[in-house]
Amino acid sequence: MPKFDDYLDYEEDFYGGGKREGRKERRETQAKDRSKYKKSDRDQKNQQLRKEEPPLGANDLRGRVLTISPDTIAVSAEHQTYFCSLKGALKKTKTKQKNLFAVGDWVHFEKKGANSGAIHHIEKRTSTLVRAENLSRRKTQLIAANIDQVFIVMSLVSPKFKPLLVDRYILSAKKGNMQPIVIINKTDLLIDPPENILEEEIDAEKILLEEFLEAYRPLGIPVVTLSVSTGEGLKELKDLMENKTSVFSGQSGVGKSSLINAVLGSALPIGPIALKTNKGSHTTTTAELIPLANKAFCIDTPGIKSFGLWENDPVAILEIFSDFVPFAKNCKFPNCTHIHEPNCSIKKALEEEKLSPLRYASYTTLLEDTPPKEWE
Repeated sequence: MPKFDDYLDYEEDFYGGGKREGRKERRETQAKDRSKYKKSDRDQKNQQLRKEEPPLGANDLRGRVLTISPDTIAVSAEHQTYFCSLKGALKKTKTKQKNLFAVGDWVHFEKKGANSGAIHHIEKRTSTLVRAENLSRRKTQLIAANIDQVFIVMSLVSPKFKPLLVDRYILSAKKGNMQPIVIINKTDLLIDPPENILEEEIDAEKILLEEFLEAYRPLGIPVVTLSVSTGEGLKELKDLMENKTSVFSGQSGVGKSSLINAVLGSALPIGPIALKTNKGSHTTTTAELIPLANKAFCIDTPGIKSFGLWENDPVAILEIFSDFVPFAKNCKFPNCTHIHEPNCSIKKALEEEKLSPLRYASYTTLLEDTPPKEWE
């Protein structure tokens, strides 16, 4: 069995303790689960937020942001695309976000011409996908807004599977009021790998994938394995996208644009994988909201080299590690971080192989991530 330290270089989480205890814990979790109520709750919340918004002016339209460029904001309204600028008051707005707008935002704008306008109001958001700005880490970067679900796209072999990144996205999705769904692409490369990949690297990917699936599937987070090349899992992905606004997020080269093209029959540009590094190129340069049938949308986002957390609250982090709960309540200290304290039940469970080293490695990397200073 791989040791905990092995995952800090490779990446990610969980096994499961005694099967009986695990089944009991899952039954209790399912009994408390409100997911079947979430859609109606969300609809009611959306209706309430709409009531709180200011009325539209005589020459105003309500639209949704499709793309954002340095020069203009493309907004969809009444089955037409308008290219908008910002009104003066919005330009002066100070926020803790690097960007004032995000793809998926609902806005009010004054119609200025046949296909132009000036945005003067951003509606309250029902959900957001946010990360810390890479350079300064003093502001947040809005990636997308008003989203139902986040497809966390990972790949196998090229680029290598990096499961320690998954919980960063899951935590951000949960805090942003979105459903996380894990997509593991390029399963075909485990059978027919590129010529520059060694056999032992393929074996390592297979082991890591097996441990990851054993870890996450019991947690109630959907995990879909698929391949654009063979078509495996594409129907399941298409079904998950139906009647929802979805955002595809992940590192460069994992196949986000390829997946969207395969499901929708679109033609988003796709970049090559560098043979020396097995890393993808940044083909998608800006986020784009793509309208689908039945009022559904999907968003393709640029590849993200790192996904820094704006806040790494230990309480919030533990909430996504439900498999730790049965053990954590037996720790000596009620505020145990499960890293350096004595008589820690989590560390004991790890030693007794009741918890996965993969799961624990993910937890510690999240907890030790340094949060940015508050923006002033």
